[in-house]
Amino acid sequence: MLMSLFILGDWPRNLVAETLHKKINQTLFTMTRIQIEKALTDLNDLVLSGKALEAFEKYYHEEVSMQENNLPPTVSKTANRNREVKFFQDVTEFRQAKVKGIAIGDGISYVTWHYDYTHKAWGVRNYTQVSIQQWKDGKIIHEQFIYSN
Repeated sequence: MLMSLFILGDWPRNLVAETLHKKINQTLFTMTRIQIEKALTDLNDLVLSGKALEAFEKYYHEEVSMQENNLPPTVSKTANRNREVKFFQDVTEFRQAKVKGIAIGDGISYVTWHYDYTHKAWGVRNYTQVSIQQWKDGKIIHEQFIYSN
C-alpha cells in the first residue's frame, strides 16, 4: 500500500489520504467502539430479559456466520435462526444466563457468558463461554462461541 503512494506521488495528497481512509474504514473498522458498545449492551439486555430471538432479529446480519468452537460455521441468517429456534425448543429448564465481562475493539466485541440450563439432548449444562463478534453495518456478521465440552 505504501509503495502505491510513491507511484501515485503526483495525486493531490488529500485525495490519496481520503482514498486510504475510506479503504481502511471499509475493511477494518465498520463500526466505532461506542457504536458497538451501545448495540452490544442492548443485545445483551434483550438476551438477559428472555428475548434472545428478538435480539437475533435486531442485531444479526443477513449473511451472518455463527461457529461453535472449531466446527464448520452455519452461514446465513435463516439457517442460524432455525438453529437458534431449535436450541430454545430443546431447553427443558433454564436457570441462568449472566454476563461476566465484555471487551470492545474496532469492529469486534467479546462477551464472557455463564450459562446454566438443561437441554433435552445434552443434559445439564453449566459452563462459561466466550462469544467473539465481528460487526458490519451495525450488525454481527460473524460470531464464534468458545467453550469447553
